[in-house]
Amino acid sequence: MNRRLSREEAVKLIYQISINKYASQEAIENYFDQYEGDLEEVDMEYVKSIVEGVSNNINRIDEIIEKHLINWKVNRISKINLALLRCSVYEILKDKETSAAVFINEAIEIAKKYSEDKSVAFINGVLDRIAKSQVDF
Repeated sequence: MNRRLSREEAVKLIYQISINKYASQEAIENYFDQYEGDLEEVDMEYVKSIVEGVSNNINRIDEIIEKHLINWKVNRISKINLALLRCSVYEILKDKETSAAVFINEAIEIAKKYSEDKSVAFINGVLDRIAKSQVDF
């Protein structure tokens, strides 16, 4: 199973939830019913845990993101960048055994694929400030 691909799918689901206002379980079911890739490459339990974790903690995650923005507000961030930040913040705060740098690097690689060039630096900066702040859920 491919962890980056699984994380990428989680970001896509978080994005869809923010656009379509689905409940997390409904979004997961719909998404994978229509998934065109190789499901054996995706760790479904990992994807579900991230999506549900973000959904269950979204207010706290957004509060943390907002606190670490410089001259920005959460509602100004593009939906895809916000989905990526939410996913990464959840993982950084939830998985204390893995270095935050791993999650930041993964977020940067996904951002390169789905966002503008300037978004990569923005995402890196926000996640780096969050990781260094040692904030907790």
